[in-house]
Amino acid sequence: MLAVVSACGGQGSTNPAPTPVFASGTETPGFVPGGGMPGAMPGMSMPPPTQGAAPAGPNAVNIDNFAFAPAALTVKAGTKVTWVNHDEEPHTVAATDGSFHSPGMGAGATYSFTFAKAGTFAYICSIHPFMKATVVVTP
Repeated sequence: MLAVVSACGGQGSTNPAPTPVFASGTETPGFVPGGGMPGAMPGMSMPPPTQGAAPAGPNAVNIDNFAFAPAALTVKAGTKVTWVNHDEEPHTVAATDGSFHSPGMGAGATYSFTFAKAGTFAYICSIHPFMKATVVVTP
């Protein structure tokens, strides 16, 4: 995130440059009043890479690192399957036969679909079509 703050004032102005404050009431980390670049950004660090969280239950599919996990899920007819988006990017769940299609799901969003009949249902992310998986529904 980049914030640019400018202060206007004539020579001899005694008003210091404003300090940006966000809705949370916290000041911008690393902001140096009066200009300049901070040496190190206090409190800033990169989160560790995720290893792909396990599905939230036996009938759940994780969307993580631009992949569906598991890539193949087998359930009985009448089972509700839930997809959970763990990526920061939006994704969808779209059956290639058109039988189901989620709206765009942001980070942390879920989508559920109940498979009423037996069959093999291939699906993709319509935003990232290289993401492919299947649900096999048994009677």
